[in-house]
Parts: sequence; C-alpha cells; structure tokens
Amino acid sequence: MPTTTITRTYRIHTEDTQALLIDMQDKFVPHIHEMEKITNKARILIAGLNALDVPLTVNEQYPKGLGHTIAELSAVFGDVNVFEKSAFSSVDDESTWRHLAMQNRHHVLLFGIETHVCVQQTALDLLDNGMQPVIISDATSSRDPYDRKIALRRMRRAGAVVTTTEAILFELLRSSKHPDFKVISHLVK
Repeated sequence: MPTTTITRTYRIHTEDTQALLIDMQDKFVPHIHEMEKITNKARILIAGLNALDVPLTVNEQYPKGLGHTIAELSAVFGDVNVFEKSAFSSVDDESTWRHLAMQNRHHVLLFGIETHVCVQQTALDLLDNGMQPVIISDATSSRDPYDRKIALRRMRRAGAVVTTTEAILFELLRSSKHPDFKVISHLVK
C-alpha cells in the first residue's frame, strides 16, 4: 500500500504555535470600533495562551506618540518580548521578524489593531515568508467596521486562517482530558 505524505496540516497545535499582539495601545482606545469587546477577548486569549505555554510577542507602533500596550493586557501578559516598530507590518520590523522566525513555530496567531493595516500587512507578509497566520477575528478591530470586514475577507482569500478566541483555545487543548481544560473553560465562560 502506498504511503501518503501530508505536506500541509490544517489543525493548529500548541508546539507549532506562537502569538503576536499588534498595537493595542493607549492612544487607539477611543477610536477603535468595539474596543472594550476586543480588549476582553484579547485578555482571555492571552491568559489562555499563558496556561498553554504558547509564546507571545508584542508589537507597539511608535509608542512615544501612541503610548504603550493598554494596562488591561500588559497586566495579563507579564514578562514578554515587546518590540517597538514604525513599519506597519510586523514582518518589516527586523527585530520582530527575527524573533518570530527564531521561535521555529509555523502558526502565528495574530490579534490587535488595526485589522486593515498592521494586522493585514503582517498576515500577508507571514504568508509570503512561508508561515501560517491565524487571525483571531473577535480580538481584532479597526476604526471602521467595514475596513475590518474587507481586511478579514482579503486575508482569508490569501490563505490566512480566520477563527475566534474560544475556537482557537479549544483547538489547542484538543481534549477535555488536557490538564488545562478547566482553566480554559473558566476563562471563556
């Protein structure tokens, strides 16, 4: 019987996953559509990733002018690598890209703001560099919801995976027998 080699996996596994939080900064808060809702989902996601030992990287776009990552999230992620950037795409920032590539994890969970600028350009560049972006749709937003909608559509068509906070956390768990099942279940309630 011939053997079949799988060259692409569709399931997302913890050992092959990292996350990137993009530009959830103080000065953006009053301008982003449903900011409170995406902040809550991002907080849940970060806590779940911490429980599952999925590495998190944080980007801040020009923090001198836009402030740092909002306190609701920085309190949850603790001691992680935070990279300042001026490029819209995180991949175009040499320090961030080097760090992501050195993680040797193919799937990159992307969340933050704005969906149609920094998140989208990062996703497209990850695809161009052979990595699989996974957009956490309920933890991303833009000032205008229409921009967000079109960006999610474009990224999906380009090959990005689009999912939600709860869906990705349970996919990473894989089973109710996982030692962190109760932690994750509590977070999403």
